[in-house]
Amino acid sequence: MIISSTLDFRDAARRRLPPFLFHYADGGAYAEETLRRNVADLSDIALRQRVLRNMEDITLSTSLFGAAMPLPVVLGPIGIGGMFRRRGEIQAARAAHRAGLPFTLSTVSICSLTEVTKAAPGPNWFQLYVIRDRSFMRDLLATAREQGAKALVFTVDMPVPGARYRDAHSGMSGPYAPARRVMQAVTHPRWAWDVGLNGRPHRLGNLEPVLGKASGLNDYIGWLGSNFDPSIAWQDLDWIRSEWDGPLIIKGILDPEDAREAAAIGADGIVVSNHGGRQLDGVLSSARALPAIADAVRDRLTVLADSGVRSGLDVVRMLALGAQGVLLGRAWLYAMAAGGEAGVTQLLTLIEKEMRVAMTLTGARSIGEIDRSILA
Repeated sequence: MIISSTLDFRDAARRRLPPFLFHYADGGAYAEETLRRNVADLSDIALRQRVLRNMEDITLSTSLFGAAMPLPVVLGPIGIGGMFRRRGEIQAARAAHRAGLPFTLSTVSICSLTEVTKAAPGPNWFQLYVIRDRSFMRDLLATAREQGAKALVFTVDMPVPGARYRDAHSGMSGPYAPARRVMQAVTHPRWAWDVGLNGRPHRLGNLEPVLGKASGLNDYIGWLGSNFDPSIAWQDLDWIRSEWDGPLIIKGILDPEDAREAAAIGADGIVVSNHGGRQLDGVLSSARALPAIADAVRDRLTVLADSGVRSGLDVVRMLALGAQGVLLGRAWLYAMAAGGEAGVTQLLTLIEKEMRVAMTLTGARSIGEIDRSILA
């Protein structure tokens, strides 16, 4: 399949992946209304086209948390990314680092932070969930410090797992799931050879201290349900702030009041996010929630955004709505599933080109000039 657009990667990923993995990546919670809103609301944002403004010199560079970056883009955290390509988190990290961008490793990744850092040294960020076992959280924070993680992304919108009905239909979870996954792998030989056979071990690398070396997808599903902590409250984040002396980014903010709480506890940044529509269905899209949140706290901390971003044009839209940087999620996962490290590299190249066109035709010569004045 010829990839000429960022949107082509999704179809290529669908062809290559067994259904249980494609639908895990592609699906959302409940009826998936928020999942659809994320994409539709962002695509509905109209830009104000300007011409004859001498746009010869454009710069896409910026800085986040004191680090210079060629684009205001970060590869966001995705669970079990290593099941989509052989040691997939390493491939994605290498592509991000080659582009000069951070890669965020999920707590529930296949490759551990130690493995990723060794194979792909660069500006890695680490994502941490709210976990009942606080001592294990401290151990993960210590590992992140030892491995030189540049920022901690603390995800707060998953005190309980969302109801992801597509997973039960696809074989990711539900009755006879292991047998269904094996049958699907047989009918997708390229994935079976690359990941199923040669991508081992399939255990959850960061959770090996608590799950052991024999952990796998069944442990992933079970661990999510039994270890997230719905009792977490804002005051509980004080000890995380005291344990982590680098940039602390709170991910999963959809309300201005929660954004103010994040600023009050000393967070350095937030991610306006609804978990890609995978948690509470029926909430605002990130694009709709972002302007009010940016107005409330942008002078106090760095505002990032994700959910629904599929292209460089979407990145520009998020910046115009008030974000200072954008996390990619499904976009890089589709690209990696389709083409591995080279696919992610191609995605980032396309995003840069699309951003450059959008900036040229809206009259924004720098990232700092992308604001609501370019919206129609």
